[in-house]
Amino acid sequence: MSRLEIRELNHAYVSNKPILKNINIEIDEPGVIAIIGPSGTGKSTLLRCINRLIQPTDGSILFKDKDVAKIKGKSLREVRRQIGMVFQEYNLVERLSVLENVLTGRLGYMSAWSAWRRNFSDKDIKRAFELLAFVGLSDFAMQRADSLSGGQRQRVGIARALMQEPVILLADEPTSSLDPKTSVEIMELLRQLAQDKGIPTLVNIHDVNLAKRYAQRMIGMSGGQVVYDGKPDGITDTHLKSIYGGESWLQ
Repeated sequence: MSRLEIRELNHAYVSNKPILKNINIEIDEPGVIAIIGPSGTGKSTLLRCINRLIQPTDGSILFKDKDVAKIKGKSLREVRRQIGMVFQEYNLVERLSVLENVLTGRLGYMSAWSAWRRNFSDKDIKRAFELLAFVGLSDFAMQRADSLSGGQRQRVGIARALMQEPVILLADEPTSSLDPKTSVEIMELLRQLAQDKGIPTLVNIHDVNLAKRYAQRMIGMSGGQVVYDGKPDGITDTHLKSIYGGESWLQ
């Protein structure tokens, strides 16, 4: 069975105006899977349905023998902690240190009392330092999150997601707020962790060239539907026109 299987997924924020239309995707292989498409076509909605930040209108999201679209309570919490999420706007607790932000990735594994007290184990603290080294922020562990640059904040977000020990990682436009050089660094880091840790990593991204450079698979969406699913070298200008419309932007 695939690690993640999406079947006939639909979602509408307003009745009779679907954002997602009959999405069918299977994810099993580790590596970066880039999701491209114009703004408003449902890329972020898709990721948020997968980790149930949004309740899908209908369809199935099968993950480890459970339908994420239908479970709730303890079962949903158990699934969510295995699905790491990297956010476009970082979603850090600005007043906390970098180390504390990374450690919040363990809260889903702790009792409510331990989580409230931030009573992290020595093992968790050691792991957090290891992940900060992995993302290149060892020297920033005790700094407040609000003192970091955008690229550094995104690295903290990646380390926090990895702290969950995820089976799959979702990254919602992780480079959209970053300059071109930093965007490349973040995509290199995501590719490295996907390969080294064997994690399928779904990345929503606007930069088609960056997607082609770092993804091993690309999913093109238009009008809330999947119109391309294959290798980066198989995507043509014809595909891109069907995804984005028009031709002038290709020049």
